[in-house]
Formats: sequence, structure tokens, C-alpha cells
Amino acid sequence: MKKQVLASLIAVSLSSAVFAQDDEVKPFTMEGELGFISTSGNTETTSISAGIQAHQELENWSNDYILKGLYKQETVEGDDGEDIEFTSAQKFFGSAQGNYKLENPDNRLFGFASYEDDRFSNFNYQATIAAGWNQKVLENKRHTLEYSIGPGYSFIETQDGESLDSVIVRASSAYSWKISDTAKFTQTVSTEVGSDNTKSRAESALTATISGNLSMRLSFKLDHNTNVEDDVEKLDTETAVSLVYNFF
Repeated sequence: MKKQVLASLIAVSLSSAVFAQDDEVKPFTMEGELGFISTSGNTETTSISAGIQAHQELENWSNDYILKGLYKQETVEGDDGEDIEFTSAQKFFGSAQGNYKLENPDNRLFGFASYEDDRFSNFNYQATIAAGWNQKVLENKRHTLEYSIGPGYSFIETQDGESLDSVIVRASSAYSWKISDTAKFTQTVSTEVGSDNTKSRAESALTATISGNLSMRLSFKLDHNTNVEDDVEKLDTETAVSLVYNFF
């Protein structure tokens, strides 16, 4: 009985411009992601990535929530032959976006907030708030595409304690392609253009169902900041293979 109720909530779009009136949308979906890599030899490493993504679809609102974390520890042999353990990556990122639907539900007004703490970046923290226009330009059985653009404000503190707070313009897009009943490709891109720093993010992911609610995901992420110290890379990349579980 429970499976029949869940199945009846699955949304199926009929075209890019017209939504079927008798199709129902899941009011809430959430998935958890976990990746683990351990290596041994000349260098021993342990890398753990985890995340939760949720989507809420209401009559007047369409909301997205993201929490992600990355931790990496390495062990190397020192000149004296002793093992040296150190943390080489530790990152946390969280964001939330609420889209208020207008008379045409494809047109929305959005509010966005995010916070990032990356111990090994040029910044102690980066936080953003923004608001503006959101539009769903495509939705059918296979493809969805939407974009957001609007002004905002960034709160940035460097590792040296310098403040780089500034007014920004934030733009983002999200694309999804249902390749088959068991495979999906997603692409997200965002940029926050400010007077002191421009922060850009991109993530490409291919997700394939293993069994039931369990899937495997291959993802590639890019993080870029224009204003960093000379000894810090402007571009960070992350390639991950992880397991994904759909809770709802």
C-alpha cells in the first residue's frame, strides 16, 4: 500500500510548455550521498565526502536545500622515518533557495542564501544572500532547465582576517536530463560577481540506479575564485564516485 501511494506522487511532465493537470508532484524529496576512498603505499589517504539534497514542491513555493562536506587525511613518511598525519582537505557548504511562484508558475521570485567554510582555501568563510528572478524555461519527460539572476551581497573573510564584503550579481542555472528510467545527468552552474572577488561553481553528475532507492553517482566539481593569495590556486576541482540513497 505504501509503495502504491509513493508511486502515485511521481511527476511526469507532458511537454516543455504545458503541464499535465492530472499529474501529481512529490511534495518533498530528499537524497543522501556518501563517498569514501582509502589508499595505501608511499602515501596513505582517507577521503570522505557526504551530502544531503532536498526539494520541496508546494502550491506557491518551490524550494531547494543542499548540505555538503569533504574531509581528507593523509599519512606520509618523514625524513626521520616517522609517519606524519595531516588533514589536507576540510570543507563544508550549505545553501537554500526558495522560489515563489507567480501567476504563471514557470515564473518565480527567488531568495537565496549560502555559507561555505573551506579550511584550505584563501578564505576563512564565504557567505551569500541574493534575490531576484527565477524562470523554468524547459520541463518535459526527459529535460528540465531553469535559471536565476539577481542582486545580492557577499560576506567574505580571508584567512588573514581581511573583510571582502561587497554587493554582487548572482546568476545560476540547473539542467537535468533523464537519459533512461535508471540513469540521469545533471548540470549546475553559478557565479557571483563582486567588486573584490568573483566566485564560480559548477558540478556535472551522472547518476545510475543500482537497485531500488540506491544509486551510484560520478561527479565532477569546479570551484573558482578570482581574488586569492599568490600561493593559493584559484581553481579547485573534485572528482568523486559515491553512493546515493533516495529517502523520499
